[in-house]
Amino acid sequence: MKYIGIIPARFASTRFPGKPLVEIAGKLMIERVYNQVSKAIDDVWVATDDKRIFDAVKAFGGKVVMTSEEHNSGTDRVNEAYEKIVGETKQTFDVVINVQGDEPFIQANQIESLISCFTSLSVDIATLVKKVDSKDELFDINKVKVVTAESGKALYFSRQTIPFLRGVDKEEWLNKHTFFKHIGMYAYRSNILPLIANMPMGDLEVSESLEQLRWLENGLTIQTAETDIESIGIDTPADLEKVKKMNL
Repeated sequence: MKYIGIIPARFASTRFPGKPLVEIAGKLMIERVYNQVSKAIDDVWVATDDKRIFDAVKAFGGKVVMTSEEHNSGTDRVNEAYEKIVGETKQTFDVVINVQGDEPFIQANQIESLISCFTSLSVDIATLVKKVDSKDELFDINKVKVVTAESGKALYFSRQTIPFLRGVDKEEWLNKHTFFKHIGMYAYRSNILPLIANMPMGDLEVSESLEQLRWLENGLTIQTAETDIESIGIDTPADLEKVKKMNL
């Protein structure tokens, strides 16, 4: 099977404008993401809507494609980028891996875990999950939780804590059940990408503001793979300062 990594990177982030171009220990954040993804995938591209990011990627020797400013999600941007890359290179790929441009510490084995999900022909989409290890995380609506079948197939994602433990004091929930949070990294079969990019938003997605619920509502299979690596995304300037102090 052939794999391609696409890194969506916007300049006009609401919480941190220009964050793909901030420096971390002498390298641009987008360059660090690109280098990390390249450890697991031979063909890696950045998908951006801004010429400053486009030029920066070219300058460090990366591959990059311009996309529309109108996309509502990273998945939509990845879909447009993939179509343009196929048109430009005349190559097609079996699986597209979407790594966010604010994940400079993504590890190769996390990407390899995603890739391993596609040994089953029934899998349309793959994503990562991690065990919840603190009460604060468990009840934080910004940490998306997921429940799965025994096979690892995702059944539902929610900002609420799922499953609900009836008759158990919330102080004891972590002691009574293993909960999982979602790590927002996806891989898709390439023929699925245009399908999900053109799906209308469903009630579940609107309610929870989670695009993956649209895919479940439409009957697609999302396979999960477990990681024990904590994702260190950089969403705000404060996050960047924390990372710098951690000396990673």
